[in-house]
Amino acid sequence: MHPVRALRNRFQRWFHSRMPRTDTLTLTQRNVYILPTRPGWMLAFTLLLLLVGSINYQLNLGYLLTFLLAGSAVVGMHVCHGNLRGLTLHLVAPAPVHAGQAAVLDLRLASERTSTRHGIGMGVIADHGLGDTHLAWTDVPAQGSAPLQVAWAPPRRGLHALPALTALTLFPLGTFRVWTVWRPAASLLVYPAPEAHPPPLPPGEPQAGHAGSARVQSTGEFDGVRAYRRGDPQKTVVWKKAAQAFAAGRDDLVSRDALSTQRQQLWLDFAQTGASDAETRLSRLTAWVLMAERLGLDYGLRLPGREIPPDQGASHKARCLEALALA
Repeated sequence: MHPVRALRNRFQRWFHSRMPRTDTLTLTQRNVYILPTRPGWMLAFTLLLLLVGSINYQLNLGYLLTFLLAGSAVVGMHVCHGNLRGLTLHLVAPAPVHAGQAAVLDLRLASERTSTRHGIGMGVIADHGLGDTHLAWTDVPAQGSAPLQVAWAPPRRGLHALPALTALTLFPLGTFRVWTVWRPAASLLVYPAPEAHPPPLPPGEPQAGHAGSARVQSTGEFDGVRAYRRGDPQKTVVWKKAAQAFAAGRDDLVSRDALSTQRQQLWLDFAQTGASDAETRLSRLTAWVLMAERLGLDYGLRLPGREIPPDQGASHKARCLEALALA
């Protein structure tokens, strides 16, 4: 890496580390910064040339044009700074995602000012500086709020602190850039990426005192089934077999046999995945958790140093995926 870029990145990390983390930030005089943009520097250079030419040739109209443009630039600087100052930024804690997916950060920009704030951009500060940031833009209505979404791709599975965000405006002339740096306090849980083509679910383990008559077929379904009875929950109906029956011109339905499934337990074991490295095993277990949940099966999870007993449902799935993310 170039020494200048390395020094800039080091200063950026030091600067960000000094800022407290919060999910609600009100922008004041102390945390809003302003610098001229490239067009702003070009305008300053042009004004300097106009001033030198007016002094040299004693041009009254030159003085008038120079100071008129300079006054407009000063007013634009004041308006640009006020466009961001006083804004309140809120962040909603992001939902967990799988590795390889982009996390969507839901933001809300609130203003108590009696006039509209135009051209407010927000984005994730890239590792190589503010110039590489992709911004999402919005206008904040007078005494109202505006929602905004910013995407961020987490680097790997696990629990991650959210990166620093920036709010920026160039309104009204584009000659000054006003920005702030915001470090949210929320964190993001990243689950392992599910295996694209996982093998079938492992066979169920017989419970104590029962023979393991039911097992998991290569289709991922238990073969302990019976004829459908009135009142059976829809999640117990084997819809794949029902589709095959309908295609053959029959209307018979089958349901999973509760007595059969009670004699065995489906365990998703880290040591029994058949994969070589740890990340592949976690990816396969993630795919199995999603598959078992989709089929409505009770399943347990065994990881090194942790065991989650069999169950099903959204909370159980979230608990298993969290364990896999933090393994």
